[in-house]
Amino acid sequence: MSGSVSGSVSGSVSDTATPSLRGARVLEAVLPAVVALGLAAVLGDLLILSFGESPAAVWALLVKGTWGHTYGIGQVLYKATTLTCTGLAFAVAGRAGLFNVGAEGQLAAGGFGAAVMGLMLPATTPALAAVPLCVGAAMLVGGATGAVPGALRARFGASEVIVTIMLNFIVLALLNWIVSAKLHLPETLRTPDIVAGTVPRLAEAFPMFRGSAVNFTLLFALGAAVVSWWYLFRTQRGYELRAVGLQPDAAEYGGVRVPRVWLVSLVVSGALAGLGGVNFVLGYKGYYEEGFAGGAGFLGIAVALVGRNHPFGILAAALLFATLSQGGLAVNAVVPKQLTDILTAAVILSVATAVPEVQQQIRAAAASVTASLARRDPSGATRAGA
Repeated sequence: MSGSVSGSVSGSVSDTATPSLRGARVLEAVLPAVVALGLAAVLGDLLILSFGESPAAVWALLVKGTWGHTYGIGQVLYKATTLTCTGLAFAVAGRAGLFNVGAEGQLAAGGFGAAVMGLMLPATTPALAAVPLCVGAAMLVGGATGAVPGALRARFGASEVIVTIMLNFIVLALLNWIVSAKLHLPETLRTPDIVAGTVPRLAEAFPMFRGSAVNFTLLFALGAAVVSWWYLFRTQRGYELRAVGLQPDAAEYGGVRVPRVWLVSLVVSGALAGLGGVNFVLGYKGYYEEGFAGGAGFLGIAVALVGRNHPFGILAAALLFATLSQGGLAVNAVVPKQLTDILTAAVILSVATAVPEVQQQIRAAAASVTASLARRDPSGATRAGA
């Protein structure tokens, strides 16, 4: 009899607690980002007022200049494409417990690899063959760049933070030297125009985006996010990678080859960042140009942090930061463009400071609810009273 009652109670507690725990997980995923945005919005209001402008009018102008017409939407999507790739690059390494600060160099290396492949291919190469070859070259060169800190970490235990930071300078300087010495057009710091392998603009299929830089690399970035999610959360290798990130000693005790996971994660990370180079080189300009990365590799760190290192969260965070970037151009007539840079920094600081506190409160509340449910039977009486 007692066994039946116990089973009934535990089953009811489990059924009742599960929705509570799921709700806590949803809150933990969504509420911190809302808090970060709220704090940034308050700071933005204060800054706008300091310039003698109406916050409501400036925010309306920002929204109108980004999501209010198809050109603005196209520009937001274009910028979000690169940020998605660099955000995914940081997230994959982050899930393995590594801090990849080298996406800037890996992004540039990928764009250079795509450009060289496009210049090597005959002009008559069909697009169905040329585009995959150029995209593959971008990911290959980006992955090879990521393999350097991965191998040093796996073999010698070198800090990937220091190695990736220093490798950014080496890679960018090396690429600039190659372009200026071997591949540049006269009086420029860019390669010749690429004929084979360019990615069509989205406007060719959707005329409403005419004039914007958004191109079909957007689909590659979306595909990379889906594949990253599947790899991280639906495969054994992804489970091992996350296990290493949570507790490398326990993972190694369980039979996981931790150095191999470190190496693979940084190679994949570099390949994802390299994919972002396709957006500018093949999808926008049609050539490699010095300094095209423009800080997108470093901003990808913020995208990953706001997106909680989850591929789908990164998609949303990339749209947010791309909106702020494009919105700065839209509001420049009434307030300085640097306002959006400050808001970007405010979001990052909020994630780094306020978000952990919010997460702690949510987890404490969820634990309290679960403990309370565990002490009660289905009728609401405590186990001791029963």
